[in-house]
Amino acid sequence: MARPVALIFDLDGTLVDSAPDIHATSNLALAAIGLPELPFETVRGFIGGGVPHLIGALLSAVGEDPEGPKRRPMSRAFNDAYAHAVDLTVLFPHVAEVLAALHAQGHPMAICTNKPVEPARAVLDHFGLSALFGAVVGGDSLPVRKPDPAPLVHALDALGGGPVLYVGDSETDAATARAARLPFALFTEGYRKTPVADLRPEVAFSDYRELAGLVSALTPGGA
Repeated sequence: MARPVALIFDLDGTLVDSAPDIHATSNLALAAIGLPELPFETVRGFIGGGVPHLIGALLSAVGEDPEGPKRRPMSRAFNDAYAHAVDLTVLFPHVAEVLAALHAQGHPMAICTNKPVEPARAVLDHFGLSALFGAVVGGDSLPVRKPDPAPLVHALDALGGGPVLYVGDSETDAATARAARLPFALFTEGYRKTPVADLRPEVAFSDYRELAGLVSALTPGGA
């Protein structure tokens, strides 16, 4: 019997819309060190590269040196608030039922995100999804982050290898999949700025109810 396709998911912009929480946390951290707040769309554009990237982008956006003396207190203020920032985060439509169905069908599943592990697990716990995932690889799990392929390969190894589909929403996710030479499914309703065709996913979808059919088509012996 063919091994079910393993599914590895990005988190922010892929399973959840966390931009409101990231925006609120960013402004809390900026205010905590006496810097001006930033508008939502500005902060939303910085999501995807991990917290160190975000901190640098926030500081640059308010006219500060991203590697200067404000970086350490800014990072501390952000991480303190971000560890459990879930109140403004929402699941994308149909994520919960589709993930539950895929898990019931025997697909091993993992998270591979640039979000640090603690806030990533807080989000999964908040929505009751933690038990569905055999591994959570965050931006602080390894010395490198996506788009380096190592976190994605690490997540696949944690699931025991085998055929896999990586599901993400962004330029970073597409580059990670290419670097790891793994097939990529693009969720088109996340945080990307690039046209879908330019990211060259194997498949793209806008509604999670489409995902089960896409996975079946990639399964040996599937439809």
